[in-house]
Amino acid sequence: MKIDEIVQLKDAALREAAAAPDAQALEEVRIKYLGRKGMLPEIMKGLKDLDPANRPVAGQKANELKNELTDLVTERKAEFESAGSQSSPGEFDATLPGQWHRLGSRHPITQITERITEIFHNLGFTVAEGPDIETVYHNFDALNTPEDHPSRDMQDTFYLENGDLLRCHTSPVQVRYMETHKPPVRIIAPGRCYRRDTPDATHSANFHQVEGLYIDKDVSLADLKGDLSYFAQQLMGPDVKIRFRPHFFPFTEPSVEVDFTCHVCHGKGCRVCKNSGWIEILGAGMVDPNVFKAVGYDEYDVTGYAFGMGIERIAMILFGIQDIRHLYENDVRFLAQFG
Repeated sequence: MKIDEIVQLKDAALREAAAAPDAQALEEVRIKYLGRKGMLPEIMKGLKDLDPANRPVAGQKANELKNELTDLVTERKAEFESAGSQSSPGEFDATLPGQWHRLGSRHPITQITERITEIFHNLGFTVAEGPDIETVYHNFDALNTPEDHPSRDMQDTFYLENGDLLRCHTSPVQVRYMETHKPPVRIIAPGRCYRRDTPDATHSANFHQVEGLYIDKDVSLADLKGDLSYFAQQLMGPDVKIRFRPHFFPFTEPSVEVDFTCHVCHGKGCRVCKNSGWIEILGAGMVDPNVFKAVGYDEYDVTGYAFGMGIERIAMILFGIQDIRHLYENDVRFLAQFG
């Protein structure tokens, strides 16, 4: 090969390397000219056939081709690698098609809480909140709970080192609200509660409740029955029936447990309601006068009712959930059913 042909080959190789659009095309140029079977090795083999006087100049031009092309390939390769490292998954590329992001589903507990809140909002109730860490006074004493009541035991309640505790129910919210508000009072208190229960299919040490309180002049048990009947029909359907069974709670007198007809068999009896036709939903009663005294109300001037229900229990009944632990495991496959 003549010297001017080597010069022309070098110019062509440098142009192709400079014009390579990506790293793959650049590698193809390098192989074409510098690879074992490339053009430069062929030139080096042909140097021996040149005139001895032209051989040194031809060798110099061949080395220039090798060195300049190698330097250019190395430089361009670094540019491609740098550009690739600077791009990030969050960088916007207008040429890409739009990406669809699936919306998450609302947790069953959230759905039930919002539904209960909506129903009682229609009855004029507002939402009240309070701290998860409570005093013994607000959690027990002000609610007329005797000092020897089993719920005060360390086996049942989470006590803290300073003597406070994790609230066992949301009733302390009612006490705190009454301490700062004069009658009439009409509130519900949804929130998280804590008890020393051994976790199993129907129990958890951490659960949710919604409690309600209505205080005014001449509030009666008939008001409680009417409001809870409305709640039952709105939550379970217009055909649901409600019954009251005598019970005992320290903070209400008289006290009742409230059952709804089974939503599966509609009162005929099935496995869900243990063939009774009824499902226990909540506890309720007329506020004990001792609670009024504790918050500074005149127990002869006002009356009221209170109720409380477990949100997990209602969610399990309405959604057919067999194990309460499913509600806390954050399994997307389980939660996606309730979207």
